[in-house]
Amino acid sequence: MVYVFLADGFEEIEAIATIDLLRRAGVEVCTVSVSEREYVNGAHGITVKSDSLFSAKDFADAEMLVLPGGMPGTKNLGEHEGLCALLKQFNAAGKYLAAICAAPSVLGQLGLLEGKQATCYPGFESALGDSFIGGVLVESKNIITAKGPGVAADFALTIISVLKGEDAASEVADAAIF
Repeated sequence: MVYVFLADGFEEIEAIATIDLLRRAGVEVCTVSVSEREYVNGAHGITVKSDSLFSAKDFADAEMLVLPGGMPGTKNLGEHEGLCALLKQFNAAGKYLAAICAAPSVLGQLGLLEGKQATCYPGFESALGDSFIGGVLVESKNIITAKGPGVAADFALTIISVLKGEDAASEVADAAIF
């Protein structure tokens, strides 16, 4: 199971493209509101109904946790104590974490990027510290990071490749005409 966390102000392209492509690959995805409301408002006025509330899940079945960026979505994710504790727990266990756009800054501020490389949306580099290497997409140990909304499909296809293999990612890319 892949959990995609939604906070008010999330970047819609990053969340929806990732969810869509993962589901096309047969990956089980659950969207989780950290706002403790079923409906979450995106950064550009698109409201999405989440599959679950953070408080209703224990995440024991999670293979990966995914953080879309956007503002103030990223800020709201980083201020959610339960999510931050969960991210730390998953990183300590070597489980996969993926973040795009501004959201890698949450991982950086929690110290989860130490000894790893990452990228992010321009302006958030300082939160990544020595881990920042730039680029569009970076895989480093158990962490996948991407630069921003324009690479949301590449981000999703990388997640598919990690979880289901290169062939599955290629099949989804071909079917979606990438």
